[in-house]
Amino acid sequence: MIYPVILSGGSGSRLWPVSREQHPKQFLSLHRPGVSLLQETAQRLSNLEETGTPLIVCNEQHRFMVAEQMHQSGVSAQILLEPCARNTAPALALAALLAVQIDPDAELLSMPADHVIKDEQRFATAIKQGLGLAQQGKLVTFGITPSSAHTGYGYIKRGQADGEGFTVSTFVEKPDPEQARTYVENGNYLWNSGIFLFGANAYIDALRQYAPDILEACEHAFASRQQDLDFLRIKSEMFARCRSESIDYAVMEHTKEAVVVPMDPGWSDIGAWDALYDLTAEGEDGNAVHGDVITDNVRNSLIRSESRLVAAVGVDHLVIVETADAVLVADRNDVQATKHIVHRLKEEGRKEAQLHQTVFRPWGSYRTLEFTNSFQVKEIIVNPGAKLSLQMHHHRAEHWVVVKGTAKVTQGDMHQDSNNLKSFLLSEDESTYIPLGTPHRLENPGVIPLHLIEVQTGSYLGEDDIVRFDDEYGRVRERSL
Repeated sequence: MIYPVILSGGSGSRLWPVSREQHPKQFLSLHRPGVSLLQETAQRLSNLEETGTPLIVCNEQHRFMVAEQMHQSGVSAQILLEPCARNTAPALALAALLAVQIDPDAELLSMPADHVIKDEQRFATAIKQGLGLAQQGKLVTFGITPSSAHTGYGYIKRGQADGEGFTVSTFVEKPDPEQARTYVENGNYLWNSGIFLFGANAYIDALRQYAPDILEACEHAFASRQQDLDFLRIKSEMFARCRSESIDYAVMEHTKEAVVVPMDPGWSDIGAWDALYDLTAEGEDGNAVHGDVITDNVRNSLIRSESRLVAAVGVDHLVIVETADAVLVADRNDVQATKHIVHRLKEEGRKEAQLHQTVFRPWGSYRTLEFTNSFQVKEIIVNPGAKLSLQMHHHRAEHWVVVKGTAKVTQGDMHQDSNNLKSFLLSEDESTYIPLGTPHRLENPGVIPLHLIEVQTGSYLGEDDIVRFDDEYGRVRERSL
């Protein structure tokens, strides 16, 4: 049986400003309206026969987004949390160790969470071709028949025919334009899709031979695993000792069991804005337009609006991307360098690298409307039946005004007696004040989303000014909303 493994650890920095570190591209609807790339990947599995419960490996800070998107898709999945990013070889080691606990004969189909595949039937056919090889103990990767001399992808040079596939002659890093043209003209080079199929035990054995330090670190971390709500947690201190390495470097470049199956299912990793342009451009002008956009004499450009009207006149070969707090303008030939902008934002400590103005939480979301050194205004949306943690702040007070729905507010003094906590309801146009240092909780007892405006005042307004006493989502030790 095939057990799909969805790797959801990327940051998508080349798709900034839409993709941010705490809300990266796999959670965005970039291809199909209303469906994220992660949801597309999970739904893709319906075309495969005899598949087990999918396993999603993700960053801890993304766990609630993964769980919510799987719930929305109606997909039941196991969610394994990486305490820190260590690349694909350790992530797949954890997945393999878990899979053999369920089924010693498990075959793992590893897929990044942020790829697009247009022809899912062709994809399923290629997986069936690779399955026979995997059942023979081969480590199968899938190469994409190149449609252009692309410099944003790694390449695989295929060797001799081996059943339904070919032996792997070599893996090649992202080439310069001249090398890429040479590879395509040669005919034996394929784009490296980053999709793999192999037996869980076969991969563990390969790690034992070629990267024993990675396997040992992962085995120790996995042995101390704990179930936390819907998530499987790995011991962070032990996993942090593992070196960061891709499966290509750790195993595939060394093993003699590597084979590649060519396929052409309309694949894209949407690695940068030029890839999304190639996927969505249409019409005589060759534009890819999304959102509230008006153009006049514009050609061969991608223009994306997230929050307001964007108008473009007389431009060619540009990428223009607007969000509520940032705008990117780039030549289509230079969009791979968008990651340099993200690096500068991080160096300068700017929040635009990390967060959108709208931040999603397991209970709902909040959007920053105004921020100064002494006050902050937010719109908070709490889902029906959801509640925030029971918490307090050392440096700020809060004023809440309900604008839609009904709020249940709990507040009081826990230092003297927990029974001093009192609860009351607020309806639309009603408000309350939470003094500095006062324990409090906000929840939505109704059946429609609760909308309120929060005004924070104080000497420090950072999200880490929080002390949790109780939390529905197991975040008592975390210092954020």
